[in-house]
Amino acid sequence: MEGPLQTSLHVCHENGQWMSELPEKLWDIPLYNLALPGSHDTMTYCLDKNSAVSGNESKLVELLNKFMPCIVRPIIMKWSITQVLTVTEQLEAGVRYLDFRIAHKANDPSMNLYFVHMVYTTVVVQDILWEVLKWLEAHPQEVVILACRNFDGLNKKLHCHLIACIKEIFQCKLCPRNVVPTLRTMWQHGYQVIVSYEEVVEVEKHCELWPAIPYWWGNRTSTHALIQYLERMKRMGRPEKFFVAGINLTENLRYILLHPFGSLKEMTLRSLPCLKIWVRKQYPGAQKECINIIAGDFIGNDDFVRDVIELNTKINPPLDCHSKAAGTNTISFSAL
Repeated sequence: MEGPLQTSLHVCHENGQWMSELPEKLWDIPLYNLALPGSHDTMTYCLDKNSAVSGNESKLVELLNKFMPCIVRPIIMKWSITQVLTVTEQLEAGVRYLDFRIAHKANDPSMNLYFVHMVYTTVVVQDILWEVLKWLEAHPQEVVILACRNFDGLNKKLHCHLIACIKEIFQCKLCPRNVVPTLRTMWQHGYQVIVSYEEVVEVEKHCELWPAIPYWWGNRTSTHALIQYLERMKRMGRPEKFFVAGINLTENLRYILLHPFGSLKEMTLRSLPCLKIWVRKQYPGAQKECINIIAGDFIGNDDFVRDVIELNTKINPPLDCHSKAAGTNTISFSAL
């Protein structure tokens, strides 16, 4: 049963350096076997209400927005915004997986790239990458995963431009994909950024890019159905490396018509009590039904980030873990 609507925003500023505060027994476990908090559609806090509708959206949405903008545009905004904290605030709150949906505006002669979720953001990608770098420089033992996805409107030239920007900004902080990304290894080499890139051709050209990270997207409007989907995915078995379990609900046209005065935020906040229970039952690790990254909407609400971080207390690695660079298949769990 979904809980009552909770409107308060609890931003925790105690998780800004949570990776550096993990016990040494976890330093030799790959990050894909730890529990990491993530934000879904990270950049929607700065969507531009005056921008064109993304070319990825249906022609019907574009048409309705063109002829009835006063009606359609507010609806689009209510169901497109998934975060209210800035990227720096999300990192400070403990988020370590950023979901970057990147796009180039149609008919834009410039090389400017934006983030997108139905509409485009007010900020360009390059400025946000610099903002992430600034935060990382102030938190030298924290590691961030940047999932670059979508790529609506990007051609080969724009991909080259984006990758060049990533390399220029993060430089030696980029972790190559042939590295087993344990905290100890990352710290020893000064690596702080893992970039996954949803374009296979480009990944093959650059050792600094990691393959696209699988995202378990339930595409459900009800909390119960979403949890059923996630449990089914767990029974099928987790991927070998990084993956995301998305606890974000997804509206559809029928749901919007049945809730004409609703919003994605209201939909999300009602689901939090049930999702909190599910999150707290999870285990990180390499075993079949273990989780890795858990990503949600409106991450400043509730105790989502803290709950995900605390899942790492369940990991009880073997005593000889420090001597095994990839000693992940023998992780056990402490009793609750």
